[in-house]
Amino acid sequence: MNRLPQIALLSDGKRLHLQDGPIDLIIEANGQEMQVRAAHEAAISRFTGLLDELCAELGGLRQAAEPWRCPLKGVVARRMHAAVAPFASDRFITPMAAVAGSVAEEILGAMVNSAGLERAYVNNGGDIALHLAQGQSFNIGLIDRPDRLGVMRTMTIDAHDVSRGVATSGRHGRSFSLGIADAVTNAVDLPGHPAVVRCPARDLQPDSDLGWRLVTREVGRLSDQDIETALEAGAACARALLAKGLIEAAALRLHGETVIVAAEERRAKAFQTGAIKEPVHA
Repeated sequence: MNRLPQIALLSDGKRLHLQDGPIDLIIEANGQEMQVRAAHEAAISRFTGLLDELCAELGGLRQAAEPWRCPLKGVVARRMHAAVAPFASDRFITPMAAVAGSVAEEILGAMVNSAGLERAYVNNGGDIALHLAQGQSFNIGLIDRPDRLGVMRTMTIDAHDVSRGVATSGRHGRSFSLGIADAVTNAVDLPGHPAVVRCPARDLQPDSDLGWRLVTREVGRLSDQDIETALEAGAACARALLAKGLIEAAALRLHGETVIVAAEERRAKAFQTGAIKEPVHA
């Protein structure tokens, strides 16, 4: 490795910014000052060289994941494969679908293993790994689009919840999308609709793991029925994943309309409308 990542404490004096190539992390830890400092040092140490580890196996990471076999060697690479393997038997998916969350989880693990913290999060472009000590909680804020400010809906994750992370996606993000959702799944879609403009992923990025698969570039005017149909397609997929225990909840959004898929106990406190203090933006 011939370079060092960019490292900076943000102007609020609380959040640490780590950036190396496409990996861009915002980190915050809560606890005693000495413990927070130790956690930051651990994050920096583990982050340094992590991109090179992933690049060493990039060819394999861009291949379709096999459900029952993982040929990858690195800790983060294998975590990426483990995250997508349950989905790989009935759809095309590569470990790259889980790269942001897996990196966030790795850095959070280094922090927690090195310091006693009350709370901590690592936000990697909207994929967020959380640490919560007993009695602690996080408020998660959902924004409509990354180019627009303002918290649209919120949810709370408590220490007793099973969930310790949030995954986000949509056609306005950095990655390519096969669907048309503003959030969060490729299954929100209207195949063949004339208002949806698509092109091969490889035309936009020659080395994309999606190859010649068509990705969404523009979504024009949709009728109310179109929006309902697309959201229901995504909701049906989310309900199936919920039933299999692969997700805890999902928020699907398209053209200003939102559908929440969650078990009843999660739905009761998930994604409430209204502003909150100091949200962790998803």
